[in-house]
Amino acid sequence: MNLTDREVFIDIGFKSEGLVHRSEFTTVPEIGDNIEVLIVSFENRKGQFILSKEKADFLKRWNELREFYETGKTVFGKIVRRIKGGMVVDIDSVLAFLPGSQIDVRPVTDFDDHVGKEYEFKIVKFNELRKNVVLSRKILLESDIKEKRREIISQLEVGMVLEGTVKNITDFGAFVDLGGIDGLLHLTDISWGRINHPSEELAIDQQVTVKVIDFDVEKAHVSLGMKQLQPQPWENAEEKYAVGTEITGTIVNMMKYGVFVELEKGIEGLIHISEMSWTRHIRHPNELFKLGDTVNAKVLSVDPEEKKISLGIKQLTTNPWDDIEKKYPIDSIHTGTVRNLTQFGAFVELEEGIDGLVHVSDMSWVKNVRHPRDLLAKGQEIQVKILDVSRENRRLSLGIKQVQSDPWPELKTIFTAGTIVKGKVILVLDKGIIFQLDHDLEGIVPLKRIAKHERQKIKNTYKPGEEYEVTVQEVDQEYKKVILMMDLPKSDDDDAPRRERSKTKKIKIVNEPASDKLEIPQDILDKLSAADETDPEA
Repeated sequence: MNLTDREVFIDIGFKSEGLVHRSEFTTVPEIGDNIEVLIVSFENRKGQFILSKEKADFLKRWNELREFYETGKTVFGKIVRRIKGGMVVDIDSVLAFLPGSQIDVRPVTDFDDHVGKEYEFKIVKFNELRKNVVLSRKILLESDIKEKRREIISQLEVGMVLEGTVKNITDFGAFVDLGGIDGLLHLTDISWGRINHPSEELAIDQQVTVKVIDFDVEKAHVSLGMKQLQPQPWENAEEKYAVGTEITGTIVNMMKYGVFVELEKGIEGLIHISEMSWTRHIRHPNELFKLGDTVNAKVLSVDPEEKKISLGIKQLTTNPWDDIEKKYPIDSIHTGTVRNLTQFGAFVELEEGIDGLVHVSDMSWVKNVRHPRDLLAKGQEIQVKILDVSRENRRLSLGIKQVQSDPWPELKTIFTAGTIVKGKVILVLDKGIIFQLDHDLEGIVPLKRIAKHERQKIKNTYKPGEEYEVTVQEVDQEYKKVILMMDLPKSDDDDAPRRERSKTKKIKIVNEPASDKLEIPQDILDKLSAADETDPEA
């Protein structure tokens, strides 16, 4: 071997020496040293072999790294510089890539702080074709931490009470540092009472006393509890909240079917919507309450095994329906307020929560009420008579017309058969002409015996609001009408002579009375016929 300022000449056992550039040596070898080199070229212009020590070192090291990757052995290296996405690590003649996420178990805030430091690494990727090596330091740190955790956890016992520091808070719980290992304090194990988030009870860096409720050595998991250090509140709930006891609590949850009331930490009772009022029909509890309200209630039932308590509010007052028959006896008269109108009647409130129904048939003696709004309005105060009471069905039947005496006995003497009265046209229908008579009565001249082609002429002749004299034929109390008769015009016959048409201008509508109704005396009918014969227009 020979040395110059630029080259190192090495005897490789061939006729000529090999040449290695001096820059490939970090320490210049001495004459007689044995060196491993790689033949790059067999002959240059001077007939010398071109050799490389760096490539020989790389190839030797590459083969070692392949073995380390396959066997899982770790390597030591020095972080030499920072690049995009991570760091470059020199692992003795081979440069490898260390991703930023694999430097430490915790997020790295200053990458430059690691430049120049030597660490132990694990090869996680080895690409033969691209001569690319990827390292991880995080895997080794996690493995080391797990081993330490397993060692610590193996010394734990279920039920052991420990001191710790709240390290992190999440939606589902808090992580507590127990001095080398972290334990999970789940949301449901923080308090016997209802909490929506761990931050309601805990804060970062807070010192807490916890109890070990479970652990797994292999997975290095520890489950902790705080509420387990306090007595189970349901142990004596059946004695403390006996049936019939009156309690005070706070509404902590509201559902469509009721509200949950916190009686103490860990004990809640349900007030079902059906137990809120004796009389009101409540569709949703928010009609009465809101979250955070303080309420008084009575205990209805207790089930310690299912951890359920049923509560009631209406039980704090007497049920008004219990003595409804005494308070509202049949035939008694009361003042009420119209609360609602329907097609079939009106609901009248006699007192808060006590409503009765006035059917349309019980609103007027004489009027045919087609809809309650024809007579009543919401909020109107009226007098009603109690017609029927049912405590079991919680039902009251009321009447408005029954407050007054029945006028029909008198009306029958006024509207006797054959009496001529004045009436104002209300409606003209195919079935007849409806008249408004005195005493709020309605009368009808039926058209059922008139031919269909004649009815249109009649409908065009008689207009609402016009007044005519009509003759009472009979009184129909059942349908609250007076059956009337009158002379009605008859359509002209265009084919007949004018004089003949004038003689048939009117027809008399006389209806056959029903067998169970009043009949017109024959002498009155004779008089009416005689009057028609003397009529100059007949």
